[in-house]
Amino acid sequence: MPDTATPCVLFVCVHNAGRSQMAAAFLTHLAGDRVQVRSAGSAPADTVNAAVVEAMAEVGIDIAAEVPKVLTVEAVQASDVVVTMGCGDTCPVFPGKRYLDWRLPDPAGQGVEAVRPIRDDIEKRIRALVDEIAPAN
Repeated sequence: MPDTATPCVLFVCVHNAGRSQMAAAFLTHLAGDRVQVRSAGSAPADTVNAAVVEAMAEVGIDIAAEVPKVLTVEAVQASDVVVTMGCGDTCPVFPGKRYLDWRLPDPAGQGVEAVRPIRDDIEKRIRALVDEIAPAN
C-alpha cells in the first residue's frame, strides 16, 4: 500500500454482530483517521450482540449505536485489506486485495464472560495490524 493513501480495512463475519463489530471499533479507536474502517456480514443480524456491546463498553468503546450491515462486492472492492472471521466462501475474492482469515470463536449466544477473551484477542490482533499498516508518525 502506498504511504500517501489511507488504507481501508473491511472486517467480515457472518452476522456482523460480534467479531467484526469489535474489530472495526478497535481499529477506529486505535488508528483514528489513519485508516478507513468498514464491517459487514454475509448474513447480517438485526442488532449487534448485547454481550459484545457490554464487553466493549468495559474497555471504554461504545458500539451501542452500531447496526449490522450486509456484505457487498463494492465494499470488498473498495478495501485494501479484508479480514474474514468465519464467513467462509461467501466473501468475494479480488486480485490485489490482501486477505487475512482470523479464526476466532463466535460470540453469538454467549454471555459477556465468554466474549471478553474474544474481545481481548481481537484487540491484540488489531494493535499488530495498526503497527503494520498505519503506524503512528
